[in-house]
Amino acid sequence: MTDPIADYLTRIRNAVMARHRVVEVPASNMKKEMTKILFDKGYILNYKFEDDGKQGIIKIALKYHPETKACAIKHLERVSKPGLRRYVNARELPRVLNGLGIAIISTSQGLMTDKEARTKNIGGEVVCYVY
Repeated sequence: MTDPIADYLTRIRNAVMARHRVVEVPASNMKKEMTKILFDKGYILNYKFEDDGKQGIIKIALKYHPETKACAIKHLERVSKPGLRRYVNARELPRVLNGLGIAIISTSQGLMTDKEARTKNIGGEVVCYVY
């Protein structure tokens, strides 16, 4: 697999379109941090890290509206790809949907949202957009 982050986003996107409640994803440190960010920002209901003797599994419980059955995640988009990385400095950090969505940025201080990177005045690699 050449792009495990794109696979992570695609598994979540497919589970949302199929209206699944839980999706299982192979674990890595970067995927764990992305899952924590999605949980903190309210895009997923819950998550659990399980050890299976190999690399581990992340179980993600997706969040749906109780009446309209609409998922909290409308769009997941991979920005920086293995063939074309996208780096930005602190002044060029993207705003997703005028601040309604988030951009996950990989910085020298770890993964964080665009808003956190803006307050810390650091740039990095734009991993994905979520709204």
